[in-house]
Parts: sequence; C-alpha cells; structure tokens
Amino acid sequence: MTNISHDHPLTYTFGILGNIFSFMVFIAPVPTFYRIIKKKTSEGFHSLPYVVGLFSAMLWIYYAMVKTNVILLVTINSFGIFAEIIYVMKSLGLVLLLNVGAFGLIIVLTQFLCKGPKRAEVIGWICMAFSISVFVAPLSVMGRVIRTKSVEFMPFNLTLTLAFSAVMWFMYGLLLRDVYVAVPNIAGMLLGVLQMVLYGIYRNSKPNDVAAETKLPTVVKVDQELPTKVNSEAITVIILSKDSKNGEAKDSKSLEDPQINSQV
Repeated sequence: MTNISHDHPLTYTFGILGNIFSFMVFIAPVPTFYRIIKKKTSEGFHSLPYVVGLFSAMLWIYYAMVKTNVILLVTINSFGIFAEIIYVMKSLGLVLLLNVGAFGLIIVLTQFLCKGPKRAEVIGWICMAFSISVFVAPLSVMGRVIRTKSVEFMPFNLTLTLAFSAVMWFMYGLLLRDVYVAVPNIAGMLLGVLQMVLYGIYRNSKPNDVAAETKLPTVVKVDQELPTKVNSEAITVIILSKDSKNGEAKDSKSLEDPQINSQV
C-alpha cells in the first residue's frame, strides 16, 4: 500500500468517522454518572480508568502537535480531555499525580532528550502503551460478566461503539502508515469482538448469586420496637435507641419485613 496523505479523502473520511464514534464513547458514561449523583453512591465504579483515559487524551494531543498534520487527533482528544476532567473531578489527587506530574515529566524529558523525528517516535510509543492500557481496562468488566452471568455493566450499544471507533482509527492509522495510531486499535477491535461474543452468550442468562455482590447489613434507625413477623428476605436490623449514651446499639435482631427494606 502506498503512503496516503492526511488530506486524502479516504483518510479524512476515516478520521471524521473516528471522531464521531470516539465522541459517542466519551459521552457514554454520562447516564452512569447521572445515576451515581442521583443515588449518591459510586456503585462500585472507580475513577482510575477515566484518569488514565484523560492522560491518554493529553498524550495524543502532544503527539499530534509534535507530529503535525494530524488535526483530527487534536479535535477528538480535546473533547476527550474536557469530558474526562468532568468524570474525575472527585479524584483530584490521582489527577495531579498522573496528569500533571507524569505528563509534565514526559514533556520535559522528550523536549530535552529527544531531537527531530526521534521525539515523535518516543511520544508515539508512550501514547501506544497508554492507549492499549485503556483498551485492556474492559477486561475487568468482561471478568465480571463471566462471574455474574450478567451483562448489566457491559451494554451492547457501548461495546459496539467502541469496536467501530477502534476500526475507524485503525484504518486512519493504516492509511497514514502511522503504527502508533494503528496498533493500539487492533487490541481495541479484538476486545470489542470478544465483548460482543460475551454479550451474545450471557444476554439471556439468569444472573447468579454473585451478581448481587456482597452487601453490608442494612442499618435502620428507629425509636420503637419493630415487628418480628417473617414475610420475605431476611435482613439484619440494628435497633438504635435515642437513650443510648455512646451511640452504641442496645439490641440487634434479624427479622424479615419488606416495608423496612423499601424505606432504606
């Protein structure tokens, strides 16, 4: 295959499609974070993947500035930085360590230790490594799907969008003969296919007991004796009295009352 320039219509088309699908990927967590804010619980979600995603977007913009003539990498990763910053606002310490400290160190080292085309090569390898780590992150979700036999945390629409995004950026990198853009997206395509296979296997499966995840006993503060009639699933209720001097529980009972569970 001959080397095709960035301005070639085919290259430009795949770059635009890559921007579109990547944009869909970046906004995909919005419903999840809305649910977290509404319920005031993280529901087991961690900010590390988003911090790493932010770092990866910053690196790709730095790479694009050094490489030049790859403006489509700048456009989508600029939006990615904006989106990821919103997602990780509560993880300030980790953001400062990775996205300020490590990123600043990479800029200083590559500016002083690398010259000419070598600088773009070094930055490209770093970008490729972090991009692969971003693609590998869903492996934990895939493991959870296998354990629980539930696809609740691996929606098909997001999986399909990730796969299409990887395909578009792979073609974009392939046409430009840019190995640093193309290679990470091979991992993205393979993982996308594996996720869709898992979805097909478990989409109609009945979740097993692990899907419920281990939960702490339900704690209910009451001022009077609770009914002891057994009606449904057992829950542990710790009865707290206002007269307890040190805030310790005076009594604890295991009882079953669907109304209590619905009020918590």
